Amino acid sequence: MKVVIIGSGAGGLTAASNIRKYSKNADVTIITLESRVAYSPCAIPYVIGGEIASFDEIVMHTLEYYKEHGINIITESEVIEVFSPENIVKYKRKNYPNKEIILDYDYLVIATGGLPFIPPVKGTDLKGVFQVRTIEDGAKIKEWAGKSRKAVVVGAGAIGLEVGYGLKELGIDVTITEMLAQTLPRSIDPDMAIKVQNYLESQGINIVLNQGLDEILGNIHAEKVVVGDKIIDADLVILATGIRPSIDLAKSAGCIVGKMGVKVNPKMQTTISNIYSVGDCVEVYDGITGQKTQSPFGTTAVRQGKVAAKNIIGKEGIFRPVLNSVVSKIGELEIGAVGLTEISANLNGLDVVVGRSKALTKARYYPGCKPIDTKIVCNREGKILGCQIIAKETVAERVDTMALAIAKEVMCEDLIEMEFSYAPPVSMVVDPIVLAAEDVLNKIKKDF
Repeated sequence: MKVVIIGSGAGGLTAASNIRKYSKNADVTIITLESRVAYSPCAIPYVIGGEIASFDEIVMHTLEYYKEHGINIITESEVIEVFSPENIVKYKRKNYPNKEIILDYDYLVIATGGLPFIPPVKGTDLKGVFQVRTIEDGAKIKEWAGKSRKAVVVGAGAIGLEVGYGLKELGIDVTITEMLAQTLPRSIDPDMAIKVQNYLESQGINIVLNQGLDEILGNIHAEKVVVGDKIIDADLVILATGIRPSIDLAKSAGCIVGKMGVKVNPKMQTTISNIYSVGDCVEVYDGITGQKTQSPFGTTAVRQGKVAAKNIIGKEGIFRPVLNSVVSKIGELEIGAVGLTEISANLNGLDVVVGRSKALTKARYYPGCKPIDTKIVCNREGKILGCQIIAKETVAERVDTMALAIAKEVMCEDLIEMEFSYAPPVSMVVDPIVLAAEDVLNKIKKDF
């Protein structure tokens, strides 16, 4: 069995490793544009800021490692066409751009990921303007930052905030701009986002909201950024403006593509039976609303890669709808969320009740305890639909707990009755998420 995988991100590598795990005789080849593989793009901001010493440290496996495990990786090469009727792909190597190479397959996995969205404005091609997607992007930013004084980060999503904070740690004057009215607009509600904004501003980072990027000014390199009615000095500009699914190869193969990406079934199988697709390039279903959406997270890609591998080798694997759990660490602050926000619930026509708690991460008398803010979104019956948490520690594990609660359709009454562990150095005797659930139930009772 010959399997060709296009793309070496989390989804592609996971599919390859699991195919070899289940079938020692499988012939697995990965074709990738990149020179290095098996690294986490999410770690790039922390290398830029110096929390991680070098980009080498975020590379988990070498090409030799994969070769030893029976996986052939063709680097710095671009697939230019998929001809599905004959089960072949055509690709070119970077060093031999005029030579087309043909590779046949029994199964194809399209794991082309996402492409950074570049705003259609003047100046994005100037020197000193970067996107944040690959390890090469990170290295270029780090090098340019060494001679920079003022930076503008366009986009206040998680990557934008993480990179902005990292640049601040290098002693650079940082401004983060966002066309919407809050930071982290796709993950948390405005009442939680203001806490993030206040923290960033307390750290000396300038935040400009409700202003889209209009132009980047400069002759050879960036000198100023125009956002709305503001002109901001900048010799370094980061475009953290999101990604779009890379779907061209899937289209060329004849796969059906939806609004959100490549259309796949729960087996990660496209509309062509021997072609699968995983990662940021595919559309998925929201686990609460049932609507088509995107899930551009490494954790999603890994789960999809495992499912695709199982089905390719003849085992049963099903990918479930997503809740899009997310967590980020910006300086000392941790921000986590899962499921629907209050805003997204309202946009979907859901009548919700919101519970909040302001508590501590440890027993109040234990040294080093820190504030923790929790928000739970529930329907009128008390079923949990979403959760947002901000603190300086223990956020990820609570978000994971709430992800399981939502997936299992836990009611607030059930959550309150759950058994939680307790010890003064690590938790409160009543967990903050329980306090928020109690707040929901109190509001529901008042309504009746």
